[in-house]
Amino acid sequence: MNERLLPLLELTRGRVIESTHYGAIVVVDSDGRTIASHGDPQTVAFLRSSAKPFQALPFVERGGVEHYGYTLKELSLSCASHESAQIHLDTVQGMQKKIGIQENQLQCGTHMPGDVAVFKSMIQSGAEPTPNNNNCSGKHTSMLAHAKMRGLPLENYLDINHPIQQDILTTFAEMCQYERGKIELGIDGCSAPNFALPLYNTALGLARLCDPRALSDERASACRKITTAMTTHPEMVSRHGEFDCELMKAAEGRIICKRGAEGFQIAGLLPGALSPQSRGVGIAFKVTDGDASRMSDDLEWSSRVRPAIAMEILKQVGALNEKQLQTLAPFGPSKILKNHRELVTGESHPVFKLKFES
Repeated sequence: MNERLLPLLELTRGRVIESTHYGAIVVVDSDGRTIASHGDPQTVAFLRSSAKPFQALPFVERGGVEHYGYTLKELSLSCASHESAQIHLDTVQGMQKKIGIQENQLQCGTHMPGDVAVFKSMIQSGAEPTPNNNNCSGKHTSMLAHAKMRGLPLENYLDINHPIQQDILTTFAEMCQYERGKIELGIDGCSAPNFALPLYNTALGLARLCDPRALSDERASACRKITTAMTTHPEMVSRHGEFDCELMKAAEGRIICKRGAEGFQIAGLLPGALSPQSRGVGIAFKVTDGDASRMSDDLEWSSRVRPAIAMEILKQVGALNEKQLQTLAPFGPSKILKNHRELVTGESHPVFKLKFES
């Protein structure tokens, strides 16, 4: 067996294991200590949309929140993979008005909204999606805000050589304590630069974002603004009912959570989440088959693997109490599987036990 990638989740039909999802997990504290792992913590993977809190950081550190009078809701949307619900559309439009930019300046492309009500309305009216419907429109709006605040060109804000993208890359490398030149670069689904590096360093960067005590005063303040925005307005990070949002709501300000495409997920524990003296903790994992989203009969999208794995990790490290586990039970860790007639066909359940470091 490839020890770098180990089983994470099994699905059964009757008494037979029908599917197995593989991947790797690491849990790291803000001092760089590996708390636990499963598979190889050095597995290299693109963060995809899990990078968004890091991509917002240089803008916030340079005073962007104060410059434009951002609300916590607007900052949260800057870190979001939103579903284009009306609250998201209203918020991003308000941000663009404050900044003094137009929607057509966003270079994220378009796709249909994930929000069921907005999706149905567009289908019924024959409307076409616009850039604000893109789930990355908050991120792109703040990238343009960053460029405009500094008097930099707007038309090429996604070019990796643009000063704001260079700031993002440098800041990300510093947060993750990883050599900038070794970070693998790629183009994300929204056309922005994206980054791949070992899971360990991603988890470390997130732990430091959640617990920035070792950082400069300016960066630490920016980190706290981002985590406060995400935990205060989790509905902006995704949507009501989606796992990232519901986990942050249930955790009552102690956990941030951000999904990425192709089976990537991060979760960060703020100081004190595990015990009164506990450091910040970063969790990063990759499901190597990509954990493709699925649409239910009521047009809701969901992921099969990541919510269940995240729940099991948080359960094993002791980050959720019984009340929280019950509140989040619809996401796992274990779930009874039914067919379209509501007949029980099997179950899905995590199959890993984290290896805790002594």
